Amino acid sequence: MGNLTVAGGNLFRIAAEQLGDATQWIRIAELNALSDPVLTGLTVLRLPNPDPTAGGGIARQ
Repeated sequence: MGNLTVAGGNLFRIAAEQLGDATQWIRIAELNALSDPVLTGLTVLRLPNPDPTAGGGIARQ
């Protein structure tokens, strides 16, 4: 797990670049208490460890 500072963007791109799978955007969102995958302004994100078995892009119920 690490941190990443971004200026805008979206969690889909970040998940693709950092975790190797855009559908894992929801893991980043949940870890950072975000509900919107679109980011505005300067944001520091906590990143989960890569997990090739995670994905789907659906929030846990």
